[in-house]
Amino acid sequence: MRPYTPKDNVQKKAYYTDRFWVAPRIPEEPVPESSPYADDLAAVKKACKVLKAYLQRGQLVIFINPEDNIAALSALKKERGYSMLSELSAVDFLAERGGFEVFYQLLNLDEARRLRVKCFVEENQAVESVNPLYRSADWAEREMWDLMGVKVNNHPYLKRLIMPDDWEGHPLRKTYPLEGDEFAQWYEVDKIFGKEARDIIGPENRDPARIDRYDTERFARLGHEVPRGAPAEMVDKEEETPLSYQEEEGVFLIQKMSEENSKVLDKRK
Repeated sequence: MRPYTPKDNVQKKAYYTDRFWVAPRIPEEPVPESSPYADDLAAVKKACKVLKAYLQRGQLVIFINPEDNIAALSALKKERGYSMLSELSAVDFLAERGGFEVFYQLLNLDEARRLRVKCFVEENQAVESVNPLYRSADWAEREMWDLMGVKVNNHPYLKRLIMPDDWEGHPLRKTYPLEGDEFAQWYEVDKIFGKEARDIIGPENRDPARIDRYDTERFARLGHEVPRGAPAEMVDKEEETPLSYQEEEGVFLIQKMSEENSKVLDKRK
């Protein structure tokens, strides 16, 4: 057994000393002149200005200005064979840089080669929709707007994808409260019953891991079941319910199972 070592009152210490601590980055390598990625980079440079380009884990990453996303992706698709947009999203850098890092993950199916195009978008700045180039961008751009709040111009149907249409805020931003703000805590109560029912129902519990064993409306213990809606004081007073594996008559041509005939393994084989 590992010997115990004092933790020096760790409960009173902050878990993070630096709020904006950044994990060590994967090394950025130069693009070899004799590689296929060099030709990909040359095609993008003809179409728009390239701010930065490097290899990361054998994959080309290209930084461009946000207004050049259509030109860059069009060149890669039509000239270099990147026919699939496999992923599109944004990373929240609001606290550090005041905006988002939008990325487009491209795939060349013929040559099994991946490439990533990135651009930095300020909080209230919009990017052009790439849906005319890649149909897979439709829902991805809607999700990026819904959860991150990145605006997309000329999208055919830029409405919320996951949250309700009248939702306030963008839940995947780092500044969004983990259990929701006041609007989130009262949304369903206000929508279904009205604000006058707040004192009667109470705020919503948005912790999916919380289970109340005394809540007989939504939780029952195996072998200690109580009637649905029973008062909480009955939970510990109810006698143990014997386990039954099948209905009384069993199933035709199937041997009836019983607790006496079952075997519980002490350890895995």
